[in-house]
Amino acid sequence: MTRSLRIRLRTTALFASALVMLPAARVSAQLAKPFAEFSSSALSLRDSVVAVARAQVGKKYHRGGTTPERGFDCSGLVQYVLAALKVEIPRTSREQSHAGAAIPRDTNALRPGDLLLFGKPKAGVSHVGIYIGNGRYIHASSIAGRVIESPLDRPPSTLIRAFKSARRVLRGDTNIVATLAAKQP
Repeated sequence: MTRSLRIRLRTTALFASALVMLPAARVSAQLAKPFAEFSSSALSLRDSVVAVARAQVGKKYHRGGTTPERGFDCSGLVQYVLAALKVEIPRTSREQSHAGAAIPRDTNALRPGDLLLFGKPKAGVSHVGIYIGNGRYIHASSIAGRVIESPLDRPPSTLIRAFKSARRVLRGDTNIVATLAAKQP
């Protein structure tokens, strides 16, 4: 076992035990800064992205929206979820389509936390979602009027944009609690 892996495992255990022992007052104080404690104590950044994204399911759709209170548009949701975990990403779906590294459209290559980009066949990217695993993704749908979880294999139609590409904005599975802890103030 390498030294860096031992340090990461020790840090993970420390954060996990600290989370269990948090007094109720501190937990309620953390509600003002949503997910701050969660993001620094989760075992995996990818799992944290999925959990934060799932927490937004049901929030209303609002064009230009970037918060749970006002609502989200697709890129506002992606930016909010990643920012909650201290991952910076541009604001619009078109800008987000250039973030990170391109990955194959093959669902076997996708990992939770990858960005899925959609658009009309002969046009640019106009929609973005977060892959959560098992062929499903979370996105802010203007058609549904809220944040929803959808299967990736649903057929495109005049209302559903085609899956065009995917981007990996999170580093490999080595990006765990130790990395997040180093970024904490």
